[in-house]
Amino acid sequence: MINRVIIDKLILEASFRASRSSGAGGQHVNKVSSRVELRFDIQASAWLSDEQKSRLIEKLASRITRQGELILVSDKTRSQHKNKEDCVERFKELLNQAFKPGKKRVPTRPSKASRLKRIEKKKQHAQKKEQRRKPGI
Repeated sequence: MINRVIIDKLILEASFRASRSSGAGGQHVNKVSSRVELRFDIQASAWLSDEQKSRLIEKLASRITRQGELILVSDKTRSQHKNKEDCVERFKELLNQAFKPGKKRVPTRPSKASRLKRIEKKKQHAQKKEQRRKPGI
């Protein structure tokens, strides 16, 4: 439903911001901005149709802010460039998952063995009830 060209255009619409990362790393962490944050405003996107925007909002509802922005953060590595690549890859995966069509359910019939088993259980239950009756009725 969505092709690579559109995904590349959407990446251009996203904004990136670098900040200082937390965690181990000593002095390096304190002076280098290696944490990358990707922000994508779904409603402001020029490359998505209204239907695609509503589908994204529906599928990614737990990841979207009240302002309608999708935010992805990466601070896996000590390199800002690798963290940016990681954010972009995750963004692509999220878009592909959101636009992947769902599988149609194929209705199935009960098997012959399951039908026979159900009938046998019904007979046993009826027999049990019949044995509880008083004789002669």
